[in-house]
Amino acid sequence: MSDKNVVKMSPFQAGGKLIATIVILVVLVLLGTQSFTIISAGHSGVVLQLGAVQPKVLQEGMHFKIPFIQTVVPMEVRVQKSEMSQTSASRDLQTVSTTIAVNHHLDAENVNKLYQQVGLEYNSRIVDPAIAESFKAVTAQYTAEELVSKRSEVSQKVKEVLHKKLANYNIILDEINIREFTFSDEFNRAIESKQVAEQQALKSKLDLERIKIEKEQEITRAEAQAQALRLQKQEVTPELIQLRQIEAQLEAIRKWDGKLPNVTGGATPFINVGSQ
Repeated sequence: MSDKNVVKMSPFQAGGKLIATIVILVVLVLLGTQSFTIISAGHSGVVLQLGAVQPKVLQEGMHFKIPFIQTVVPMEVRVQKSEMSQTSASRDLQTVSTTIAVNHHLDAENVNKLYQQVGLEYNSRIVDPAIAESFKAVTAQYTAEELVSKRSEVSQKVKEVLHKKLANYNIILDEINIREFTFSDEFNRAIESKQVAEQQALKSKLDLERIKIEKEQEITRAEAQAQALRLQKQEVTPELIQLRQIEAQLEAIRKWDGKLPNVTGGATPFINVGSQ
């Protein structure tokens, strides 16, 4: 081939070709990076195609997506905690306050529905209002005293009501914890006075029962003694009296040291023994 057929490129043309090659490479790299997405552990991915929520939900791992057409919104599906203070009214119109801690998580298979209905602000829009509504609805069914004495029952009912409310938005309730109820100072003083009165009434009742028991015991002892005396009286006969006298004299003989008493007058000891 002769040198006449060789087309020489100018420096400008060579530079333009190089730039075009670089642009093509950059575009290919962008297409490659935009074609895949990675869903981290504890998350699910909501697929948006030109802004429209798609029915398919991406789970953990790497996934293909259409570059510049589809985007993926990750949503955490691990257990989350919502804690808030609540004030409500009991059935007897007493003000009751407490702090409720709620553990919940998103339904990993249906996060697309939650995103479509609510968005990412589901805690402030759904969870917190549902906690407040459930607590107020349940406490209104109990008196202030019942809220204290039936705390576990109240907690269970709040859990049941809250579970239904959250389930409507594909949020799963795990557990709730209701801390100790607090009431107004006036109510606390009334409760304290009532407890003191109940304790005093209980003490009086116990004292009456103790006195009653002691009286019954005394009557029982007296009746037993009277019965014993009656039995003894029935069993005493002249023969028994004579036998007791002989036993007493024999006991005196056994203890006698052989010396006569140094007294004048009176009967000689034991003379009656020989005359029996």
